[in-house]
Amino acid sequence: MKAYIFPGQGAQFTGMGKELYETNPNAKELFEKANEILGFRITDVMFEGTADQLKETKVTQPAVFLHSVILAKTLNDFNPEMVAGHSLGEFSALVASGALSFEDGLKLVSQRALAMQKACEIVPSTMAAVLNLEDGIVEKICEEIDGIVVAANYNCPGQLVISGEYKAVELACEKLKEAGAKRALILPVGGAFHSPMMEPAREELAAAIEATHFSNPSCPVYQNVVAKAVIDPIEIKKHLITQLTAPVRWTQAVQQMIADGASSFTEVGPGKVLVGLVNKIDKEVETISA
Repeated sequence: MKAYIFPGQGAQFTGMGKELYETNPNAKELFEKANEILGFRITDVMFEGTADQLKETKVTQPAVFLHSVILAKTLNDFNPEMVAGHSLGEFSALVASGALSFEDGLKLVSQRALAMQKACEIVPSTMAAVLNLEDGIVEKICEEIDGIVVAANYNCPGQLVISGEYKAVELACEKLKEAGAKRALILPVGGAFHSPMMEPAREELAAAIEATHFSNPSCPVYQNVVAKAVIDPIEIKKHLITQLTAPVRWTQAVQQMIADGASSFTEVGPGKVLVGLVNKIDKEVETISA
């Protein structure tokens, strides 16, 4: 079975989507529609902007979403039997599978980016990558820290990202190194995504998601929060709201997709981060970069 996977924030690069825009009339039309919806020419930043400009929250999330969704819409053989997205990528997966319209998906992603930015400004917070330590040990150490720090991204075996208050994450990194982590490295991110620190953003986005129409997807969507197939629009909405403050269970989702018959994973969007993670989760499956 063919699975399609969609990357999240961090996959952006200068020039992303430019070739699509210049060579495919349908892609150009969608990019121009996105400029209208957003109220600024995001294509100018995507095609010509600096790395710093691309890192601006109002740009990053819509840019990665647009690159992924428009690429999916222009692939000749795009016929997914299952889809999943990493964090932000879940919105791309929902649009690509028909659960959400292009316009509504873009509006929600834009609102999500701005709500997360506001939440980041309330308390100093961050994330850190932890390498070569069992998930259970990382979880236990986080629980013992005074302050908010939680497991946020289960990316692949031996790679877990933690998230929370800056001082709590720093302290957790020290303890994790003492416990044998190969690395526990603070990441250059704007805040503590997928942690309780995102509660204000979750509340803001919940209202927008509830007011948006979702359809039945054309294939199962493996959502981050539950790491299993979901097709009911009500369930999809619920998990999408929870996602902001809950961990991304990517390892578990990929393992479940393989258990359910996925033999090929195609990453649709900028970069090749997810195919790298899939290869670390299971070396036997085929991985492709669209």
